[in-house]
Amino acid sequence: METKKSIRELKIKDEQRAIECQKKLDAAEDKIRLQAQKEAEEKQHLILLAKDKQLQDAIKELEDANRKLQQGSQQGQGEVFELEFEKILQREFPHDKIKPVSKGVRGADIIQEVWDSRGNYNGKILWELKNTKPPWKEDWSATLKKNKREIAAEEAVLITEVLPKEIKTAGWRDGIWVTEKNFVVGLASALRASLIQLYYAKEAAKGKDQKVEILYSYLSGVEFKHRIENIVEAFSNIQARIEKEKRYFSSKWTHDEKDLRLVIDNTFGMHGDFKHIMGNNLPEIKGLEILDEEAPIAIEEATQSNLLED
Repeated sequence: METKKSIRELKIKDEQRAIECQKKLDAAEDKIRLQAQKEAEEKQHLILLAKDKQLQDAIKELEDANRKLQQGSQQGQGEVFELEFEKILQREFPHDKIKPVSKGVRGADIIQEVWDSRGNYNGKILWELKNTKPPWKEDWSATLKKNKREIAAEEAVLITEVLPKEIKTAGWRDGIWVTEKNFVVGLASALRASLIQLYYAKEAAKGKDQKVEILYSYLSGVEFKHRIENIVEAFSNIQARIEKEKRYFSSKWTHDEKDLRLVIDNTFGMHGDFKHIMGNNLPEIKGLEILDEEAPIAIEEATQSNLLED
């Protein structure tokens, strides 16, 4: 019995040791797993940091390259837009002459000579294109205004995305027009129409004295005299015909009045004859008495009415 008991106790102890060993193995395995995971995470983190650094360096290099490209090609970009704007003006206003300003001339890029559809020269519009960053510079308008006077242009326009605070899209400032790129076609159309109207207003005033002389010559000439004589002659003919027709109808109404009076008298005479023959057996004719009373009045009223109408 003691032997069995001892064997059972040893067996229990072996099982406990096995359990403890398994626990230690599991703990060691968990520790190894956590350590490996930690090392992997640290390694991945380092890789990500390295890639992030590479990305930041690439972005910085790209930004530097773009900045250098913008700084280096700003003049080239301005020339590209200038050429594009010339094409826009030529397409929208085919009658006009679009000419670039020489590179040595400051404060201007394009001259638009306005010509109407009849081939008349109406004036100049001077265009300056700015491709710069804020802020707005006051000397821009002064330079363009000076160049406007030098070439004797009627209008001057500064195209820029850097607008003064008081101008939102386009407006008049210090003797020139200032506008964004999106509004150039509308502004060009308005300025061009204004120059054409001003040209024709000047032409009309210029020929005013000449028109007065032509009118005086016409009024004092033979042609005007003959026209007036023809009008007077035609009026006299109409008046003569009216008088003739009036005399004719006056005579006609007199004869009609006599005939009407004769009809009425004979009607009453015939009625009297029948009444004498038939006595009271003759039926009463309604309205016969009224006709006898109103006939002279009706004749007189008709006569007066026809005279008034003529």
